[in-house]
Amino acid sequence: MICFPNAKINLGLRVVSKRPDGYHNIETVFYPVPLCDALEIIPSETNETSFTQTGILVDGNPDDNLVMKALRLLEKDFDLPKIAIYLRKQIPFGAGLGGGSADAAFMLKLLNDFAGLGLSVEQLEKYAGRLGADCPFFIRNSPVFAEGIGDIFTPVEISLRGYYLVLVKPDIHVSTQEAYAGITPKQPSSRLTEIIRLPLSEWKTLMINDFEEGILARYPAIGDIKQELYDKGAVYASMSGSGSSVFGIFENNFRRPVGSSGFPQFIDDFFVSEL
Repeated sequence: MICFPNAKINLGLRVVSKRPDGYHNIETVFYPVPLCDALEIIPSETNETSFTQTGILVDGNPDDNLVMKALRLLEKDFDLPKIAIYLRKQIPFGAGLGGGSADAAFMLKLLNDFAGLGLSVEQLEKYAGRLGADCPFFIRNSPVFAEGIGDIFTPVEISLRGYYLVLVKPDIHVSTQEAYAGITPKQPSSRLTEIIRLPLSEWKTLMINDFEEGILARYPAIGDIKQELYDKGAVYASMSGSGSSVFGIFENNFRRPVGSSGFPQFIDDFFVSEL
């Protein structure tokens, strides 16, 4: 069986308060986008479970991969068959796109179908919540307003169908700790649930990612990419999550620049898709 875990972008992100446990309460809108990994499981030929990853290289012990953690989590409660797992990684990590969380959530859904576990959507969300705050989002995989530490979801009515997404990931890594270091939490004057109902042409001045101010000052190239997206006609552009990826939403299909002008000064490849 094979599935295609997709990325998400953050439409706005406000850091509203610091919690007693050291984490922060946020407000954001998670929106699924069609940049995907490929995840496949098949019966093992060696009677042992194996994990093979290709595509983007991810450092670290394979057992620490969220796909394997999802498997081990279900193994505690179910007698799962031995399988061979193949992950083709295409979603950049450390980019604010939720690629690892998507892989984990889709692994839970894949195992549920493959092994006939009969878990409900609500049960799958509970398992996903034990793997990461945003993992449950990818179980239903539809737009939500996220609160708390990004783990309290309310469905929202928003569709970007017919628009085009341009997603740029520079060779810059921004750690979560670094991103929060430049943040002063505060309550926003307008809630994202109100802003997303407005025309996209109004998002540019109203829909804010609180991480941008500090990160763009530290990494000007990220700000240059955002401005380049606007210069090329984006209706709205923003860093996703704590970065470092930047996305632009366009009304018309986007054509790759030719020659030395445009994005090649920042990055060799970028992702373009209809939403």
